[in-house]
Parts: sequence; C-alpha cells; structure tokens
Amino acid sequence: MFFVALVFTIFAVVQDFKRREVANWINFSFVAIALAYRAFYSLNSGNWDFFVFGLLGFAIFFALANAFYYSKSFGGGDAKLLMGFGVILPYANYSDLFFVSILFLILLFGAGAVYSLGYSLFLVYRNIGKFKKEFVANLGKFRLVYLVDIVLIILSFIMFEVYYAFSIAILLILFALLYIYLRSLDNCMIVLRKPTDLTEGDWLVKDFFVKGKWIRKSVHGLSFAQIKVLRKAKKSVLIKEGIEFTPAFLIALLVLVVLTGYGWAGFLNSYF
Repeated sequence: MFFVALVFTIFAVVQDFKRREVANWINFSFVAIALAYRAFYSLNSGNWDFFVFGLLGFAIFFALANAFYYSKSFGGGDAKLLMGFGVILPYANYSDLFFVSILFLILLFGAGAVYSLGYSLFLVYRNIGKFKKEFVANLGKFRLVYLVDIVLIILSFIMFEVYYAFSIAILLILFALLYIYLRSLDNCMIVLRKPTDLTEGDWLVKDFFVKGKWIRKSVHGLSFAQIKVLRKAKKSVLIKEGIEFTPAFLIALLVLVVLTGYGWAGFLNSYF
C-alpha cells in the first residue's frame, strides 16, 4: 500500500505543478485500489479487521478532509488525496485509528509548514518589488499586533525570570513579524488571469458582474459553467493563487515509511 500511495502521490504532485489541480481520477483510483487491496488481503487471510480498519480510516479522513476544505485550508484535490491516505495508514488496532491518524496529521502539517515557508521565499524573490511595498504598508497597518506584543512582553518580565522573559519576548516579536510576512505574501499571490488560463476551483478575489449575471466567490472556487461565461466575455479576473500542497503529502509519506521501519509499536509507546 505504501508503493500504491507513493505512485499516486507522485502523479498528484506532477499534475499539481503542471495544471494547479489534481484530477479526480487520480484521487478516486487511489482510494479504490487501496480499499480493493485491503478487501482481497482480508478475503485471503480471513482477517477482516484489516479491511474494516481501511474503511474506518477512510471515514475519519473523509470528515477531516471536508473540515479542511470548507475552512479553505485545503483545495479540493488536496482534500480528496487526504482521504486516500486515510485508507493506507498502518492501523494495527482500533486505538491506532486515533494515534496513527494524529501522528500522520502532525507529519503532514509539519512537512507542509517547512515546505510552504521555503516555497514562499521563492515567491517573495519572484515578486520582491510588490512584497516590499506590501510589507512596509503592513508594518504600519497592524498596530494592534504590536500593542498586544508589548503587553505580553511586559507581563512576561513581571511573571518570569529575566532569561525566560527575554526568550518569550524574542518569540513574540518573531511571531508578529511572521504574521506580517504572511499577510504581505498573501497579497503577492493575487494575480490577474486570462479566461483561457482559468481552471475549475480557482479562487476569486471578489464578486463581479458580467454578461447580466453575478459571478460570486465561493469555497468551491470557479465552476466550469462560470469559466465558460468568462471565456465568452473574454473577461480577465483576479485570482488568489495557493501554494501547491501535494509535496507535503509526499514528504509525510516518506517520513512515515521511515517510522514504520522503526516499528509503530515502539514509536507509539515512546511518545504516547
């Protein structure tokens, strides 16, 4: 199942970078093949828990995927890919459905944070002029962030020893700068896109009126019907681009393989 996951994740990464989307056939095939493998193995071995764990893992990650999708943390392709990973995770018992799922999410978002930060530096380099302008503007805009930071730093010096207070102060300053950095980067990811370059799921920056009808931004992004209207009107629109997240799945999978080689039982006993 790790091999199946590796193949489909690589396909997803390649398509994500080429087309800014992951096709449904990749994600649905991933889920179907992983469940079929579990079913055939259970049929041959008589161990039906192996198949049931796959179904329960899919159900858990189906719920998580929808939560991430509707909160705009994931795009549709990322959410469906997550469902496939719910099937292939190495659950040894019912408690693993909780612990292994949590561990994988930690690996996924940890890998995603490191990867996204590295990729964001590339985006800043590519849009350095716009980023500088946004960063300077945001430095003056988010005065409330500085005020909260100052209050927390003063409280730190009152409540803790000087060494710990300085450490907390440095962290708070770094978090404030990171917040302003991400807000500035967010604006750098807004691009004007020609109608011929639009794809289903692209996120509109704002609603607009064209050909007698409103096209409104949605958590689902642009539909194919809306794109057809825009192409007929030859209307370019502002789209908010996202960072391709599928590489985080590949990194998390490879780390998962290493941890599985170490042994889930020993690893989980060490940390839980």
